[in-house]
Amino acid sequence: MAIEAQRLEIQIGARTLLNPTDFHVSKGDKIGLVGRNGAGKTTLTRVITGDLLPTGGKVRISGKLGYLPQDTHADDPEQTALDRMMSARDIASIIKRMRNAEKDMTNENPKIMEKGMDKYDKAMQAFDKAGGYAAQAEAISMASSLGLPNEVMEQPIGTLSGGQRRRIELARILYSDADTLILDEPTNHLDADSIEWLRGYLKHFEGGFLVISHSTELLDEVVNKVWHLDAQSGQIDMYSLSWKAYLKQRVLDEERRRREREVAEKKAARLMKQGIRLHAKATKAVAAQNMMRRAERLLSETSEAEQQEKVADIRFPEPAACGKTPIMAKGISKAFGSNIIFSGINLAIDKGSRVVILGYNGAGKTTTLRILAGEEQPDTGEVIYGHGCKIGYFAQEHDTLELDATVLENLQHVAPDLDDTQARSILGSFLFSGDDAFKPAKVLSGGEQTRLALATLVTSRANVLLLDEPTNNLDPASRDEILKAIAKYEGAIILVTHDEGAVKALNPERVLLMPDGDEDLWSDTYLDLVAEE
Repeated sequence: MAIEAQRLEIQIGARTLLNPTDFHVSKGDKIGLVGRNGAGKTTLTRVITGDLLPTGGKVRISGKLGYLPQDTHADDPEQTALDRMMSARDIASIIKRMRNAEKDMTNENPKIMEKGMDKYDKAMQAFDKAGGYAAQAEAISMASSLGLPNEVMEQPIGTLSGGQRRRIELARILYSDADTLILDEPTNHLDADSIEWLRGYLKHFEGGFLVISHSTELLDEVVNKVWHLDAQSGQIDMYSLSWKAYLKQRVLDEERRRREREVAEKKAARLMKQGIRLHAKATKAVAAQNMMRRAERLLSETSEAEQQEKVADIRFPEPAACGKTPIMAKGISKAFGSNIIFSGINLAIDKGSRVVILGYNGAGKTTTLRILAGEEQPDTGEVIYGHGCKIGYFAQEHDTLELDATVLENLQHVAPDLDDTQARSILGSFLFSGDDAFKPAKVLSGGEQTRLALATLVTSRANVLLLDEPTNNLDPASRDEILKAIAKYEGAIILVTHDEGAVKALNPERVLLMPDGDEDLWSDTYLDLVAEE
């Protein structure tokens, strides 16, 4: 047994995410963990891995566990992508010795240089003995399957795009020789070919895994069990079924619960009527009170069962008035070290324009948005903001959020004129109610951080939205809401996405192809590039 939980209980503030529960993940278990955004799926995985302590119960892990969180951050931005990936295996300490020896070999002191050469020779012998070159070739091959070519693997982590860093972390976990995997949204930032490779890898993986994914295609192909974490009851409904069989069974279960509610309501109504009649007789007062209490309890339970899973009411702001061309880029370029990402990009965004940016991971799509948002400066060229331009920037890594600030404070920082009641009302429409408003942003799941970042846009009155993968980490219902918001928004939008549905909702007029910066009128023939890039 790889993961075993006994009476595991999780509470955040006054809210119970998980009532005491037993479960296990064994070899061959391929489990899809599902539930709406904010149900506690990410929190559950963090408790399993030891990142968070449970309220009660315990988790025991046997064997090696590989964990891919939603937000991945490498400790050393100077470390090469290949070294980062290989650090997942025991060979990492040898590689560290080699890198330290390489530094000593360039020292001006001859004695230090000589010692460095001797250390390097010994480290290389250990590297050979540990099968280092074969392991390195395996790492490079796996990285290539996830769309990471050799030149990327040689670059420092700090110079890579968010999508490339995410792929490195996924490749690292799969390369780690872990017995059990926990993967939180592993298809984020993957193109169609990489997703297809990942499906094949997981289908043939011999250990056990727990995967959180809003990709129904991935769940359909790879899982043999589905666990549904219910946000209202704090229970895990466990189905030893494939994805499609699970969906059919959920429909049957909902119908059964509906019939049970109808029976309970009728019974409660009868008890209430009897209680009212008996209450008129003094000698029957106690019996009447008991009947009425039983009726109220039944109705209360029925009411809870009938509650629908809420969906965020996502609406983009009414754009403030602006001039004909609120934002323009002239000859912008960007390089990291000797690596030129793009050069000479020109772009004019008129009032109400709708533009999608396409390009492979690392082509500079996110960097372009950051430059347009003023979050980063171009190496050459300039960004010109026209009359009345108001930017609303949604960052794929949520780095516009203040992670140590609360949900409420994050909203108030971007909209200081809002009073508490107004701010709480907006947060409520994005499903942050009650004590949720006082959670630090850093404890939110990826989907919750997405909702908070979107909530900050609502207050901005932006007339130019820069949206970087806005549908990532969202459950299907919340994704539908943001697609509707994109379609209805009257201001200008510049969109970066791998989601074909988001592009269709945008109905773009133009496309900017990175890294060359070629601009073209939109044609549906470009849809084939959206998921592939």
